Amino acid sequence: MKVHEHQAKEILRQFGVATPKGKPVYSVDEAVTAAQELGGPVWVVKAQIHAGGRGKGGGVKLARSLDEVREHAQAILGMTLVTHQTGPAGKEVRRLYIEDGCDIARELYVGMLLDRESGRLVIMASTEGGMEIEKVAEETPEKIYKIWVDPGVGLGDYQCRQIAFALGLKEKTQLRSATRFFKGLYNAYVQYDCSMAEINPLVVTGAGEVLALDAKISFDSNALYRHKDVVEMRDLSEEDPSEVEAGEHGLSFIKLDGNIGCMVNGAGLAMATMDTIKLHGGEPANFLDVGGGATTEKVKAAFSIITSDPGVKAIFVNIFGGIMKCDTIAQGVIEAARDTGLAVPLVVRLAGTNVELGKKLLQDSGLPIIAADSMGDGAREAVAAAGA
Repeated sequence: MKVHEHQAKEILRQFGVATPKGKPVYSVDEAVTAAQELGGPVWVVKAQIHAGGRGKGGGVKLARSLDEVREHAQAILGMTLVTHQTGPAGKEVRRLYIEDGCDIARELYVGMLLDRESGRLVIMASTEGGMEIEKVAEETPEKIYKIWVDPGVGLGDYQCRQIAFALGLKEKTQLRSATRFFKGLYNAYVQYDCSMAEINPLVVTGAGEVLALDAKISFDSNALYRHKDVVEMRDLSEEDPSEVEAGEHGLSFIKLDGNIGCMVNGAGLAMATMDTIKLHGGEPANFLDVGGGATTEKVKAAFSIITSDPGVKAIFVNIFGGIMKCDTIAQGVIEAARDTGLAVPLVVRLAGTNVELGKKLLQDSGLPIIAADSMGDGAREAVAAAGA
């Protein structure tokens, strides 16, 4: 789960992380009022969407008067903002963040995420603030400094100083500010079960203070039950409607750009199914795991979500019945196909518990279902059907 910049900063401030003052707004008039309350004389008008690169896309503007605040707010609010992370379709800007300008002496980068290989939190820092960290990693990887934090010990002051030194922060004021900043960021990450925290840019002011000029945080969805305040920050308008609907039914669903809808039980089998489709020249339209204990109703919901995508030209149902029974899947597929008036080819491969019963249900349904004996056969049939 992601939150907006202003929400991320609200969380970080709880842990002593310094940020410029700002106010979220939802209209042009609110933007002007917020600027008046902040006092100025320089403000930044920022689009709030769940994507980076807003500045390059025209979603971040500097204002030196209230008239300019109004002008920029009118231009940005409601615009479709296209960045390298939104894709060509872009995202509509529904809220703004009006923030005080600050005296920027340097722009840096710091990010935190879990390194699953080492089982530790890794902190990455770079002097190349304000740039896409992926580009820095590709072109000048030597400019990214990394340290790993022992979860049993936590982030030490000496490690904060190591990061500061790597960023060229050596004066006493800078070291004190940076240490306080990094400790606060680390504590926020751990306390809120984050999956990623990124400050880009991290700025050093003329007075030597370290501030989060921007902030991006995402959270481990499996831990959200511990953070009701974070759940309340969720902006469903920033998420794909089909993914939201899938979450309501307890389905693991991610929309992709292909044309072959997939319904599978088990994350590993789902990944293998998508790989097999690509191996045979096709492109999966989604990742969808109905889970091991899916009911007929859940299968119907999954089917409905897949068929609601106009880009889907064929559907591949690939089920291995362990805890999940093949006849349950078959019954759900039959009911869903009838309810939705299925208009695209449907390929089904069943194996495992009650497989013969499941196959008989499909055969006796009267529906034009293409039966497959293996995952490879099913993928080939689905690819051929999608291209027909």
